[in-house]
Amino acid sequence: MKAEFAPFSKKQLMALSWWCRGSPHEGKDALICDGAVRSGKTLCMSLSFVAWAFYAFSNRSFALCGKTVTSLRRNVVVPLLGVLKELGFHCEERVSKNYIDITLAGRGNRFYLFGGKDESSAALIQGMTLGGVLFDEVALMPRSFVEQALARCSVAGSKYFFNCNPEHPHHWFYLEWIKKAREKNALLLHFEMSDNPSLALGIVARYQSLYSGVFYERFVKGRWVAAQGLVYPMFEAGVHLRQAPERCERYYISCDYGTVNPSSFGLWGLAQGCWHRLREYYFDSRREGFQKTDEEHYLSLEELAGGCLISGVVVDPSAASFIETIRRHGRFSVLKAKNDVLNGIRRVCDALKAREILFDPSCKDSIREFALYRWEEGTGRDAPVKENDHAMDDIRYFVSTVLEGGEDDFFVTSAVRT
Repeated sequence: MKAEFAPFSKKQLMALSWWCRGSPHEGKDALICDGAVRSGKTLCMSLSFVAWAFYAFSNRSFALCGKTVTSLRRNVVVPLLGVLKELGFHCEERVSKNYIDITLAGRGNRFYLFGGKDESSAALIQGMTLGGVLFDEVALMPRSFVEQALARCSVAGSKYFFNCNPEHPHHWFYLEWIKKAREKNALLLHFEMSDNPSLALGIVARYQSLYSGVFYERFVKGRWVAAQGLVYPMFEAGVHLRQAPERCERYYISCDYGTVNPSSFGLWGLAQGCWHRLREYYFDSRREGFQKTDEEHYLSLEELAGGCLISGVVVDPSAASFIETIRRHGRFSVLKAKNDVLNGIRRVCDALKAREILFDPSCKDSIREFALYRWEEGTGRDAPVKENDHAMDDIRYFVSTVLEGGEDDFFVTSAVRT
């Protein structure tokens, strides 16, 4: 199937051609494209990167970097290679070695794929000599990895290509590159959804209705704003409280386990395409004046499950002793929860906006925490206040692990064999 493009917007054309001879920006060392999601910055930047590489070099190595190699292949490599092949490039990907050889008219260059997901990733790129590097979603990468990759670009005429969606205004990339673009000799292009002509008006409206609060400001408006106020301002009793259905197609339990801190468990049931929090267990040892053992918490888990056939119990991976207790009893399979806090919060926001999750009015502690769960202020980072967050955590574990799934995920199950 051939790739189909709407005419490029002015900003997309600038991203595609900024390095060309005669361009007022050809002397820049870097291109930075930030802004809203689905604003058309990724494909035009990656096409520009390859085109520039062939314009400036032959028989040279380059780097394509994403948060993970899996996300890089999905977001950049697959759509890019499809377009390049239609344009006459020959592309040979060595998946096991994480590089792509691209040739055209007797010229060839090699493009290595790297994932910059944590501080240890910087070691992966050490020792290379690169003609240029592209960072997809650079704001999700650690500074050490980015700076190590930049240091590899020691060839005369090398350039940097960055794209990202906004994060908080104290993020290192915002402070060091967005705010200092002129000082860094970088061309800064800020993209909005209107800069992507191929985006239908209905899709724009969908994204505008999907997000709210800080995620609306960042993903739809493309602003580097601080998170403040309620984490889930879209939670409304009149919208999200529904009487639990009598029967469900599948059941899960999500657990935020604590000893001194409260424990919160929720029973979830799928009915007519929507997940309902049917009932919950919440034990606060400080409020009750005594602590429960793992075995006592497990008995409460059994009581919460009742006669339901539970597909899995989602538990924070750090709750090792409680996971072992569940395993020893042999009734339930344990699913170790995804525990990326910010991505999990974003996904819960999406689920609330889309009404993918609803709550029985008996879930009093969930309802109470929704009204109290707030962002930290004045810390320079995106983090919720660590108070009134235990039902919030178990809900996030459920949404991230059962509803979301996704890249690089796997479930760890454990049960006694009979």
